[in-house]
Formats: sequence, C-alpha cells, structure tokens
Amino acid sequence: MGDALLRRESPAEYFREMVETAMQHQRLAAHDLTSFYLVNLLTAFVPVGAEERDEPLGVRFARALQEGGRRRRRELRQVADRSLFVSGFLSDSLNRSLVDVDYYVQLGEYAYGSLARQDDGAWAEVFDELAAKFAAFADVLGEVSERASLTSNSDVLRLYEKWLRTGSRRSGDLLASRGIVPNASVSSRFLQ
Repeated sequence: MGDALLRRESPAEYFREMVETAMQHQRLAAHDLTSFYLVNLLTAFVPVGAEERDEPLGVRFARALQEGGRRRRRELRQVADRSLFVSGFLSDSLNRSLVDVDYYVQLGEYAYGSLARQDDGAWAEVFDELAAKFAAFADVLGEVSERASLTSNSDVLRLYEKWLRTGSRRSGDLLASRGIVPNASVSSRFLQ
C-alpha cells in the first residue's frame, strides 16, 4: 500500500509543498514571504469554504477605496485575496458566470497594487509582487487546485478562452500539451 489514506501533515505543510512544486514547474521566482502568503491564503480559504458575501467584489473594491486607514487595508486585502483565490483555485467555476477570470485578475491586480502603495516594509513588497505577477500566481493556485483534484481543465475551449483573456503562460502550456498551438494574433475581442 503505497500512499496512506490520511496524511499526517498540517494543511499549511501540505499547501507549502504544493505551492513550491507548482512554482518550480512554472519557473516562477518569488520572495519567501510571498510564497508564505500564498500558503496562508490557501489554508484560510479552503477549509471554511471561503465565506461569501452577496455583494460583488467590484462594489467592495470601490467602497474600500473610499475608506481610510485599517479598514481600507482590510477591505482591499479581502478583495485582492478573494480575486486571487477565485481566479486561480476556482477559475473553472466561472464557466457560464456573468464575469470571467479576467475580471478577477484585473480587480486583484488593482487591489494588491493599492495595498502596496499604502503599506511600507515587507508587506508592501509582498503586495507589490502579487500585483505585478498576479496572473502567474493565479496559475500557481490553479495547478495546486488541479493537483488537489478539485478542478479539471478538460474543457479545451474554456482553457483557450482563459488563455486569450489573460495571456496565462500556464494555460498556453496546457493547450500545447494537448496539441493546440495558441494563436496570439487572435484577441479577446472575438470572445463573447
């Protein structure tokens, strides 16, 4: 019996290994604190089912920008973290949704960028890196999700649409591994 049915590691240890492996696969370099942040994001969202508010993230983002101080940072971080989690870990759930993955990518980039400009020190660097490499980190979370057997990329058309909308290198590599060469001359304006 090769693998045990129950693992003896904590969720943080499990996700740390998964995040590190995915980052190596995708040749994505990141600061240690940023990797730590991703692991904590996964451990916070996954077990509790990622509490959901009925309010759209765009509305929450706009309201957060009107807030001040700690409340503004807290709200922006919640919007950014949810955007990263949804665009990476739950991107397949956006199929037939009113908004697509590119909405979450842009929202997350802006929210993390805003946080980076408001903070100083180590967290500012983490938020700046998350904003600058948002799509790449979403790809890391997508790989973690697949390896955890929680999503499937069997819908090749959906994968191609994701590649067109985000330019995700990982989505392009997955398409190529399935014998489909992504065509960069086709733009997202052809998608409806």
